[in-house]
Amino acid sequence: MSAEYATFGLAPAMRAGGVLANGDFQVHRDFLDFIVDGRPLLFQLSDLDAVSPLAADIPPAIFTDHVRSLLLEAGAPLAEGRYVIYGCPECEGLECGAVTAVIERAPDDQDDYVWRDFAWQTDERVDLELNGYHGIGPFRFRGDEYRTALGGLLDGAASTRRRVLLIGARVAVLARLAAALRTIGIGADITQDATGVPPEELRGYGAVAFGRAVDEAQRDAVRAEFDRAGADIAYVDGLAPIVPLLVAQIESALDRSPADRRRLARLVAADGEAGLDVTSTCRVQLTAYRLDRLYRTHTHDVFDAVLDPGRHRISLDRKATKGESFLVARTTGSVLVAPMAH
Repeated sequence: MSAEYATFGLAPAMRAGGVLANGDFQVHRDFLDFIVDGRPLLFQLSDLDAVSPLAADIPPAIFTDHVRSLLLEAGAPLAEGRYVIYGCPECEGLECGAVTAVIERAPDDQDDYVWRDFAWQTDERVDLELNGYHGIGPFRFRGDEYRTALGGLLDGAASTRRRVLLIGARVAVLARLAAALRTIGIGADITQDATGVPPEELRGYGAVAFGRAVDEAQRDAVRAEFDRAGADIAYVDGLAPIVPLLVAQIESALDRSPADRRRLARLVAADGEAGLDVTSTCRVQLTAYRLDRLYRTHTHDVFDAVLDPGRHRISLDRKATKGESFLVARTTGSVLVAPMAH
């Protein structure tokens, strides 16, 4: 067997959590994705909702075992030399389905690693004819590049900051928001003042979310405290006291993956129309949230379809986007939020 050389790397990625329009919760997962020839391998699998074994929220010992397994320092976990490349983000059980592949050293005695025979697997053995990903791979990676990328993880498990600081005047909204974030796996704390908080504690946050009633002087004071702590922080200006909308804003802010490796690259909303840039084929769902004159929330599912890469213009139901309204675009691993301009 021969395969052309492909480049290998790793990059931060996430499976966006959220409060869905039907009331269900989707768990947030941070993980390292495999970058093959400069592009996330997950994107080649179309609209697959999955995470790699290199997830940030698994115990360090298990994370290390996964790395050593990919380096072939441990036996294959599945029959026929197969390894899990992507698994279910909710339970990671094989019965839910997983993308697997044979990982082996190059058969011609070169110092290379080969990934081949990609397949969708739900049992101990796989039928390549029926469930194989035909046209993906085989990939041959140079040994030094492959070991450098994965071996560097053994010096310290992947880390990510999945805590959010919530600051606002409406305590009831903040409490509901904190509960929703914790449900999807993101820690949340509520405060009115960050003064005097130890720098190491501030550096443990990934984002700060401000409510609409927080004035600029208070925001500046909070930013100054995080600057003094040397924290690389994302700031979120809450668009409205709507919990699913705020969760989506925070999810978007926590996405630290490179912009060119996100499925959703741009979202604008104006005059009953959405403009959306998509980088790879995926299913996109658009949800509109609207506040009426009594500050009641109205939720509308306005679009759900598979989109090809490129720039798209989507007409929206005018009733769903009148008045003070906001649009959330969601796909596997990406979420974007935009206010509706009129």
